[in-house]
Amino acid sequence: MAVWRDKWITVVLLVLLGLLQYRLWLGKHSIPDYHALTRQVEEQSQQNANLAQRNALLEADINDLKIGLEAIEERARNELGLIKEGETFYRILPAEAN
Repeated sequence: MAVWRDKWITVVLLVLLGLLQYRLWLGKHSIPDYHALTRQVEEQSQQNANLAQRNALLEADINDLKIGLEAIEERARNELGLIKEGETFYRILPAEAN
């Protein structure tokens, strides 16, 4: 009877160990899930860094527009092709290759 009880405890412990190993490797919140979430966190951190950099550039642009007219004038010249009154616009074309 004592031998059967010792074997029974061993079998129960092995079954429990097997169940824990299954959950560790294949179940919910397993090691592969942890690695996938770690990759997602890294990707999201990179996206956040890119967006923070873009936001900083936009904030600097907004501050330039608030502070002075030079930034507004520069934008009007570059984006809209505007010129000041009394200025003459010259367009220089590249030489044609024969």
